[in-house]
This record gives sequence, structure tokens and C-alpha cells, in this order.
Amino acid sequence: MINRKIEQLILEKLDDKKAIIIYGARQTGKTTVLKKIFSGREDVLWLNADEPGVRASLENISSARLKAITGDKKYIVVDEAQRIKNIGLTLKLITDELPEKKLIATGSSSFELANDIKEPLTGRKWEYGLFPLAFEELVYHTDIITEESMLPHRLIYGSYPDVLLNEGNEKEILQQLTDSYLYKDILLWQNIKKADKLIQLLQALALQLGSEVSFNELGNMVGLDNLTVEKYIQLLEQSYVIFRLPAFSRNLRKELKRGKKIYFFDNGIRNALLANFSPLEFRQDTGALWENYLISERMKTLEYNLIWANRYFWRTQDQQEIDYIEERDGLLYAWEFKWNPAKKVRFSRTFTQAYPNHKLDTISRDNYFEFLLPK
Repeated sequence: MINRKIEQLILEKLDDKKAIIIYGARQTGKTTVLKKIFSGREDVLWLNADEPGVRASLENISSARLKAITGDKKYIVVDEAQRIKNIGLTLKLITDELPEKKLIATGSSSFELANDIKEPLTGRKWEYGLFPLAFEELVYHTDIITEESMLPHRLIYGSYPDVLLNEGNEKEILQQLTDSYLYKDILLWQNIKKADKLIQLLQALALQLGSEVSFNELGNMVGLDNLTVEKYIQLLEQSYVIFRLPAFSRNLRKELKRGKKIYFFDNGIRNALLANFSPLEFRQDTGALWENYLISERMKTLEYNLIWANRYFWRTQDQQEIDYIEERDGLLYAWEFKWNPAKKVRFSRTFTQAYPNHKLDTISRDNYFEFLLPK
């Protein structure tokens, strides 16, 4: 079994008083991680909210009923907690009325759970995200040479656990995931009847990978108004399918101030939406796949190693650009991504002169492990 970085983060917080909330897309391994942590223990009550009976028991529950259900168990695990109506109040009741117990809740879609717990659990929770397998996790499971040899495979099929554990069945698994499974909670709760529009929007985003996106342009492509496009994108973000990268802007008149790029949490999901699993040598989008891979993997590195950074891209109206920027402790770290290590990179003098407090680097196949492994 591949060890997950989040395991240590959870173990370090297992004996304090705050609840632990774990967010992440379906099939990223939230349940597997918790089952491993609590394997062999008899002091754990496991409540799977995918089961109708569990949902009914926990909705609008009283403290007396809650005490009866939890009994003498020390740890209370509520899996897929976003399925429970008014879950925030239920979780608050557990933490307030049963302080001797430790609450752990998971949510495969953060919007319902996050909206419900934000106010009730203020100051009472630790929050963590779980993503498809990270480069760092895979390197420590095998070794860096093995993982580097798998790079073309990762760019095409991504890093979902099931994809890695079922060699030869990658396409089928990814197609099942993208067949409404990843975003079925959106369809359920938001009463979205035109699921085809959601798929078309995702396909449009997949085609624009690495480029700035316009809600108006996307709406014209798929037949939706701007507000609906923005709403769908927000829901897809909160379901851990995609994420936004905003434009960096401070000093310059020509900088893009409201620009945004949208990336996928996993390359395999992106390629499955386009039904394109062609090898890299036959593709026109290798640069975009490389950019998506690096930015999504870097996000995992930051998250799992508790590195706090603001993340951006940078571009001006006259098309000067930098692929990726992090702002940490008052310093700007800027990177250009090149699939071809031999390709020369010239950083914008406009940027370097406007922001002297910076560090610059180029990431290619020759050194990307330095970018993705914590220092």
C-alpha cells in the first residue's frame, strides 16, 4: 500500500479536541487512509453517510440520541458527511456535547459540507485536502528513477489510486470516473437537469488548458449564460475536479488584473473528458499537459508540507508572461515550464524590473523533481 502524506498530518492531530475534516474528490483514498489509521481498533464508530439509514439517523439529531448512538466509542468517523442535511449542526453537537470523543469527517464535495460547517465549527476543526497520488508519495513508495520513467504515463493517465493499481485498465477506470461520478453530488444537490451542459463545459475547459479563460466565451461555446458558467465552475472547484489560478498584478498598468486560468486536479481526468489518450509523441497539447501536471503536483507539495503560499500566473496585455508564481514571506518565486530541456528561456525584463524582490527558475524534465519534492 502506498503511504499517503496526509496520514501523518492526521495522526499528529488525533489526540487533541478539534474535529478533523478531510476534503477530496471521490476515489482519491479518503476512506482507505482512515481505515488504515484505525485498523484493528475497536474504539471507532464508523458512520457511512452514503447509507440512507445513517443519513436519517444523523439528520436533526438530539444530544441524547447522539450519545446513545456513539456509546463508549472514542473516535467517531463520519464518511461522506456532505450527504447529511444540516451536517454542520450535527458535527457541532458532537464536538460540544461529546468532548471526550474525537470527530473525523470526510467530504467528497466540499461545497455542501463547507457551507454547513463554516459557522458551526469555527475554531473547532482542522481541515485537510486529499488529492490523487502525489509525486512525492510515489517517489517514496518506489524511487525517483522509477517515478521519472513513468512521467509520460502520468501526463496521459494521471495519478488516481485505481489508475495506478490497475495497469492496463486505465482508460476504463478514467471513463467511469468522468461519467458523472466525480460530480454526481452537483447533479443531486443543485438539481442540474442538463448534465450534458456540465460535461460540455468541462470539455471546453479541457481544450483551453493553460490558456486564460473567459466566462462569456465559455458560455457561448456551450450555450449557457455567464452567471451559470461561473456557478458551474465554482461547483466543479468545490468538488475537486478543477481549480483556478488568478493573475498576479501589483504595479503595472498593462498587467492583466482579472485574468484567470483553470487547471484540472488530475491529467487523466482531463484527457478522459476529451477521450484522448494518445502518446505524447502524437499530441499537440504536450506543453499544456506538462503545465497542468506541474501546477497540480506543486499544489499537493504545498498542501501536504504545510507551505503557505499565494499562487498566480503573470501576463501583460502585450503578451509578456510567466507560467507560475508563488508569493511567500514577501518574496516572489517565478517559474517557466518547458517540456524540452534544450529550449532557452528569457524571463520578461518588465517583470524583473517591476518586482526586484524575486527568484527565477526554469522547470524541465531534467529538474522537475526539485520543484515537486519539499526542501
